[in-house]
Amino acid sequence: MKSQMRGVALILVLWLTVLLTVIAGGFAYGMRNEALAARNSLSWAQARSLADGAVQRTVFELMRPKVSPDVWAPDGSVHVWDDADARIAVSAIDESGKIDLNTAPDNLLKGFLQTVGELDSDTAARLVDVIGDWKDVDDLRRPNGAEAPEYQAAGLTYKPANAPFETVFELQRVLGMTPALFAKLADNLTVHSRMAGVNPMYASRPVLLSIPGATPEVVDTYIAQRRDALAAKLPPPLFPVPGIVVNVVNVWRIRIEVAMNDGVSFVRETVVRQGTDRKRLVVVLEWQEGSGRVLTASTDQRDSTGDGTRAR
Repeated sequence: MKSQMRGVALILVLWLTVLLTVIAGGFAYGMRNEALAARNSLSWAQARSLADGAVQRTVFELMRPKVSPDVWAPDGSVHVWDDADARIAVSAIDESGKIDLNTAPDNLLKGFLQTVGELDSDTAARLVDVIGDWKDVDDLRRPNGAEAPEYQAAGLTYKPANAPFETVFELQRVLGMTPALFAKLADNLTVHSRMAGVNPMYASRPVLLSIPGATPEVVDTYIAQRRDALAAKLPPPLFPVPGIVVNVVNVWRIRIEVAMNDGVSFVRETVVRQGTDRKRLVVVLEWQEGSGRVLTASTDQRDSTGDGTRAR
């Protein structure tokens, strides 16, 4: 009898030992996960702070006098430097080189849809009218446009905003705009330049070809001259087709990518405009967290001082 009791007691002790081991293991695993989460949260916060600080540096660099030999240009160049336990990559693009959905004239939009969207003349003209009906303030339908009845007839549950585009992505809601067509157009569109034309100094070849009167020969010659002038730190040449831009205002789209040594990363995307008031030198138009890492620069593209370098 006593030996049986001892056997039962031994089994209970073994089960209790197993139970305590499982509990201790679960507690240790939970504490490890909490420690990793806390470390990642701290690293993420550091990366975000570095990204926001890099925005300020980028704005400063872009506002420096253009006569400086190492001045940054909002031309999509990538600048990279190391800060503490992080690698920071920065790129800035001047939005004045893009076509503004809200202010571009119809002939420029039509040329853009034909050149970049690869639409025929009639289809491009119809889509220009539909875009115009989306952003104008009335319910009057343009000859080839679309107001609320046309959207309802197409089975859509919404109608035109009858207000300026708030973002480029809103263009996807316009009747007749397909995902494939939007993908072709988006990178060369903006809602921030507020210009009727484009700034040829930062305009891409497709945008320049969209300008009425521009030919491939004229555009290619201008791009070559612009490249040579910028390389020599000289003012860019005048675009030979008149009337495409007036009163250029610097509006910069800035992308910051921060990669911490422990693998944590953070992306900041923002659009800022130079202010006209000395008390407010910069106006923030967009401020959001980005996704993915698209800026690339290898170690040998950094300068020896770690102050940032330009990589094309």
